Amino acid sequence: MKTRKKENWGSQLGVILAVAGSAVGLGNFLRFPGQVATHGGGAFMIPYFISFLLLAIPLSWSEWALGRYGGRCGFNSAAGIFSLAAKGRKRWAYVGALGAYLPICISMYYLFVEAWCLAFAIQYFTGILASLGLNVPSFLPGTNGPGLFLGSGEAYSNFFASFVGANANGSLYQSADGGFTLTPLLGCSIFCLILNYFLIYRGITKGIEAFCKVAMPLLLLCSLIILFRALTLPNPIDQPGRTFLDGLGFMWNPARPGVTIWDSLSNPEVWVAATSQIFFSVSVGFGLIVTYSSYVRETDDIALSGLTATVSNEFCEVVIAGLMIIPPAIMFLGAQAVEGNLDTFSLGFNVLPNVFEKMPCGQFFGFIFFFLLFLAAVTSSLSQVQPSVALLEEGMAYGRKISVFISAIFSTIGTLILCHYSKAMFALDTFDFWVGNFGIIFLAILQTYLIGWIWGTPRMIKELSGGARIKVPFFIGPIMKYVSLPYLLIISGFWLYQNSWSRFQTIAEEPLARMIVGFLVLTALFYGYVTWKTLKRWKEEGKDLVRIARESDEEWVIKKQKSKVN
Repeated sequence: MKTRKKENWGSQLGVILAVAGSAVGLGNFLRFPGQVATHGGGAFMIPYFISFLLLAIPLSWSEWALGRYGGRCGFNSAAGIFSLAAKGRKRWAYVGALGAYLPICISMYYLFVEAWCLAFAIQYFTGILASLGLNVPSFLPGTNGPGLFLGSGEAYSNFFASFVGANANGSLYQSADGGFTLTPLLGCSIFCLILNYFLIYRGITKGIEAFCKVAMPLLLLCSLIILFRALTLPNPIDQPGRTFLDGLGFMWNPARPGVTIWDSLSNPEVWVAATSQIFFSVSVGFGLIVTYSSYVRETDDIALSGLTATVSNEFCEVVIAGLMIIPPAIMFLGAQAVEGNLDTFSLGFNVLPNVFEKMPCGQFFGFIFFFLLFLAAVTSSLSQVQPSVALLEEGMAYGRKISVFISAIFSTIGTLILCHYSKAMFALDTFDFWVGNFGIIFLAILQTYLIGWIWGTPRMIKELSGGARIKVPFFIGPIMKYVSLPYLLIISGFWLYQNSWSRFQTIAEEPLARMIVGFLVLTALFYGYVTWKTLKRWKEEGKDLVRIARESDEEWVIKKQKSKVN
């Protein structure tokens, strides 16, 4: 059998940009500002930073260490790496398969939202959303007659609902007379699918790394342009409470009129929201970093790379996204209007177009904003597809072309389901809950337990220290075992208590919810079958994970003894 060529990142900068790109995405620029507005501004930031210190840094470092360990032993898939870390126990291969299954399912709806960003950028570039008085053209799904007047928050909300097909199922490809038509959003969805899988097909170095080396600096440039514009905005209506500093106060002051700091911090929902935001923003807990870091060379500094990628993500989220979105929204619309648009998409797609309309050169800055959202979305969606490709390449011995094709089939089916069942975004919300929330929490708990209690934090620290130019703190191991895991279990328990029962009721009552969950189950069965075939093939080829793990342990013990002597 032909041996699969081992891929590696071309440079340390490339892997940092790729991992940072996987984290810097829509969660930073859309979800984070919405969560801050929803949960009391500064009151949200305290548990957010606590979660960052107790979860983001330890979990990120642990995934970098586990991934490179697996890569050194010849594995790139989370299924192989998890089983190897568990000393060859086969059941952990199925847990690791979730690291391919969850990202590919997330990509199904992430690509759809990615298309929204591209479509809105095009709308601003062409001038449709540029200024007050422009009408929505009749080709938009769900519109008839002369169009919609864009002069209020409600008008922008109606535009968004019509544009993404939230008014009726099937409206994204149906014309006014009921025939088929290629709407702008459907065309953008097709383009995003092709772009992502073309880059994935080109491979780790020529595809993902090459794109991220261009996209990440361009994304940062676009962000800084909008941030500079936000910092130089005057008070638009000369009223108290509507300055840039008032916007900063809303974001950073934990105490608000009638609400004390303790009132906010004693609310479990604030802690749950802050913790879930960390998972979305840093991309820990669902196999992405494990897969990416498996392509790192043994001599690379993963401690510094991991910390740089994590801190870079936080800089983009808190400093850039927070400052360029929340203060201008407060300035132009007021705190009450911002707090009244609380979900993930409303602040970005409903509130900010209102801000751009009132802002000088709003068309230019609107285009820049949604274009940077598109770039951020692409760098993230690439990382969501690679784990599936890695499992199919490694486990089934498929070539990259076939592995990419199979992954593309699942992504395309899921995205088409979302394009058709677009009414009220119910299908998207169902996908997001079961794979983007419930699935990630489940895998994160198991992965933290695996690294902390089975593979062992001494190995994690030893792996991190290999080639490191910074000293890994000794207390990271105890925090991982005795703080991160219990903290994650407690927060997850609150979250499940709040959400699980209503979701099971929805499955019982809504046929569409049952259909989507059924599709997710079938997809899970496919990846379970792939894992079973993988283990069977490895056994037939004499690839004994128990032996490989033992030899790796013996090598680790020898290195540990040598380090003590030295």
